[in-house]
Amino acid sequence: MDIVELFKAALFGLVEGITEWLPISSTGHMLLLDQFVRLDVSQDFWDMFLVVIQLGAILAVLVLFFGQLNPFSSKKSPDERRGTWRLWGQVILACVPAAAIGIPLDDWMEEHLGSPFVIAAALIVYGIAFIVIENMRENKASGAHMAPSSKGKLAITADKDARVQSVYQMDWGTALGIGLFQVLSMVPGTSRSGSTIIGGLLLGCSRAVAAEFTFYLAIPVMAGASGLRLVKFFLKGNSFAPQELAILGVGCVVAFVVSMLAIRFLMNFVKKHDFKPFGWYRIVLGIVVIAYFLLRA
Repeated sequence: MDIVELFKAALFGLVEGITEWLPISSTGHMLLLDQFVRLDVSQDFWDMFLVVIQLGAILAVLVLFFGQLNPFSSKKSPDERRGTWRLWGQVILACVPAAAIGIPLDDWMEEHLGSPFVIAAALIVYGIAFIVIENMRENKASGAHMAPSSKGKLAITADKDARVQSVYQMDWGTALGIGLFQVLSMVPGTSRSGSTIIGGLLLGCSRAVAAEFTFYLAIPVMAGASGLRLVKFFLKGNSFAPQELAILGVGCVVAFVVSMLAIRFLMNFVKKHDFKPFGWYRIVLGIVVIAYFLLRA
């Protein structure tokens, strides 16, 4: 067993656990990390690993939000259980656009839109979108309430003005709308969480609701994507060697542990802050990526 390869797998798990939930593009970061840290595996295994490592991240959502997501809980009243079933229905509805468009185009998108410059462009464009959207929300809050000029207070005021303050207040149209935004994440560098959070903000959700619903959407989407990649992997006649199985296991375990911390961080962060820091990070990273690959050419 090569310890160096397991250490590399842990590094990829660390990056996956952080970037899957923060709106900064997990796939973009994983592909960029691959430029500097290469796993000694086949191309087929790498393509599968890049997606299936997300299973560790999904498990973190199930653990952290089990109480909210469990419709059979004896601690819930009949109305609360119906509300949980309704939430699951909205999650499934929101996944339909991504499944309908993503499954047929999965191979094409991977082949044609995986270049570093596409990733960099998506990082920058959606970084700008986060900043513009948050400024619009703050300007609206300032005009409606004549809030003080403090940026922090304006950000909190704008969030309190959001139409949807709980995932249980979300209507079916809003859920479907967020699902349509999720389709944008098919472009590498966009970020699945980034696209759905932007959709949630534009459709009237608070930052916490947009983030929380994004976490829930990840369960069927990422589980489905992982299952699809595993099927493709085995249909090509591949199988797991002991080393590869260990690499995948380490990556998933590290992604799970780090995801637990990242999700808690984001949910606490959005209570007092807006998403503009993530927007600026995306812009800077996108510029760095373009500069790096231009100089390398």
